[in-house]
Amino acid sequence: MIDKIEEVGSSKATFFALLGGENGGVETIRALVENFYDVMDSDPKAAPIRAYHSKDLTEAREKLFMFLTGWTGGPQLYVERYGHPRLRARHLPFAIGESERDQWMYCMIQAMHRLNIEEALMQKLAVQLYGVADFMRNRE
Repeated sequence: MIDKIEEVGSSKATFFALLGGENGGVETIRALVENFYDVMDSDPKAAPIRAYHSKDLTEAREKLFMFLTGWTGGPQLYVERYGHPRLRARHLPFAIGESERDQWMYCMIQAMHRLNIEEALMQKLAVQLYGVADFMRNRE
């Protein structure tokens, strides 16, 4: 079980490295995002947050992939193309409360399960993603 992000050499391994790094991290994150949006697009539990998105999820999929790649410690694809993510500002037009946060996390956890991400890693990743999702809340 992973009690902390594992030490690699003199630095800590990033989530990107733990998800496969240069030899597989990008593919894992791409698959995670695809599964995330597949869950959001098909599961009635996610219908309220699905409604915040356009019918075509292509752009949302690409932006989340780019963001998560950098957020996990991989190449800063999102920053290189769009600049600082400004997550909270970009999400202000949407009413995001605990329910929406929880729906987003539900989709992400389902996506991680679909990929059979190792349980301890999944839990660590979920805790960190929950912090990001919770930060997006802009209403009670």
